[in-house]
Amino acid sequence: MKSLSEIETTAKRASKAAGFSWGESEEIGKCIRQLEMFGLPGIKHLNSYFHDKIKNNYENLSLINQSNSSPSSPYCPIILGIGFLDQLKTLENYQKIYFSNIAYPILFLSFLSRSSEIIGKKINVKFDEKEILLNLNVNIYSNFLELEFPKNSENLEINFVENKDNFSDEEWRSLYKLSENTFVEEKDSLKKGAAGAGLTDND
Repeated sequence: MKSLSEIETTAKRASKAAGFSWGESEEIGKCIRQLEMFGLPGIKHLNSYFHDKIKNNYENLSLINQSNSSPSSPYCPIILGIGFLDQLKTLENYQKIYFSNIAYPILFLSFLSRSSEIIGKKINVKFDEKEILLNLNVNIYSNFLELEFPKNSENLEINFVENKDNFSDEEWRSLYKLSENTFVEEKDSLKKGAAGAGLTDND
């Protein structure tokens, strides 16, 4: 079994050989490592993308807006992903972002997962009637991970999920009240044994 370090290094070097800069290749290597760590077919789709890239002119999107559509060639998932990371502070002000026609969406997905960690928010992704929840780059949750990821996504929607508790105030108060039973009342004996409370000076 290949190590994650070996996967990242090989993906980075292959990306450079495929025509990307070293900086872009570094980003690709990190993302493929992450996909494989989560049990997703990163190597498989990167290989397929490199082969298709030779005969297809993928569209590079430099400035991302709330709604983005490529009527001719599909968007390149690598350039789109790097651009998303670079423009993240602006993009997170949108509640939702829409894309139409993205090649190899699983490769773009890895950049979105890293974005979730950077902004400290979960990101919900919907594409072609599939739904994925990216949780701060810690895990990727979906009910269709056993299915094959498509080579192209006609419509993709990104939703930044606002942070909120998964429990009610009443549930929290009940649990906190129970935790108070562990609080220790400070007594004179404890005060005397505390740091700096000695009666003699050894200096």
